[in-house]
Amino acid sequence: MQTQIAFLGTGLMGAPMVRKLLDHNFEVHVWNRTLSKAKALVGQGAVLAASPQNAIEDADVVISMLSDGVATGTLVESSTPKKRSLWIDMSSTKPSEARAQYKYLANIGVAHLDAPVSGGVKGAENGSLAIMVGGDPAPFDSANAILTAMGRAVHVGPAGAGQLAKLSNQAIVAVTIGAVAEAMMFLQENGADPNAVRQALKGGFADSIILQMHGQRMTEGNFVPGGLSKLQLKDLVNVMEEATGAGLTLPLVQNVFERFNRLCNEMDGGDLDHSAIFLELAERNKLKGT
Repeated sequence: MQTQIAFLGTGLMGAPMVRKLLDHNFEVHVWNRTLSKAKALVGQGAVLAASPQNAIEDADVVISMLSDGVATGTLVESSTPKKRSLWIDMSSTKPSEARAQYKYLANIGVAHLDAPVSGGVKGAENGSLAIMVGGDPAPFDSANAILTAMGRAVHVGPAGAGQLAKLSNQAIVAVTIGAVAEAMMFLQENGADPNAVRQALKGGFADSIILQMHGQRMTEGNFVPGGLSKLQLKDLVNVMEEATGAGLTLPLVQNVFERFNRLCNEMDGGDLDHSAIFLELAERNKLKGT
């Protein structure tokens, strides 16, 4: 019997993820709060659901890709999944929210994995997402074919561990973007060619996708959003909360959190790409941002 999947949240990331599942011949029932976004997938083989419960009621596997943990938790607690089904939350939420979902669903006989992703829209389109999975090993093993249709899945620990891994990823990304912004400005203001230097650094220890991609964005002044600054800030808030709960001080994360907070809330840059931290640095140095 074919596995029936309910996919909740077919926005910027969710829609291409659904397409990869359809490419692998899964039966996918789709729902989105803005129904037109889900309806657009019907011509590619998806089945449109009028409500979340309509999508979920006969599903063997539920995948949620929503805005945050509050939205996901509300949906989890207002739905009635099939007994012995599996709910995979691929949204970026707090680890505590993932653990609460796991506990709630376990009490009604439903397995749960927290499986946030990294790789952006391009990774979703290519089926090359990095998928960090927390939860019990057995449901992870059973969901392997579904997860690998969308990317490379690694089981990283118990419930909540997937979200911890995603927050670690976001901390590394944010700190690295901040470092690249400083390097690009340092080069630019001292007369070197940032484009040429990025080429010179290729293959060395300082090289990275962030250096090449976001360094170019900064040099060109192209801050059309790929990864939104306000979402980067949301993730950093969650990192700081988890660190505080563990009694940890993270000086680099604290610094870049303050900078993104300033960019989003004092400079109205929340809807710009997260490489726009370069603009915050330029303003701090009383320079033009491009």
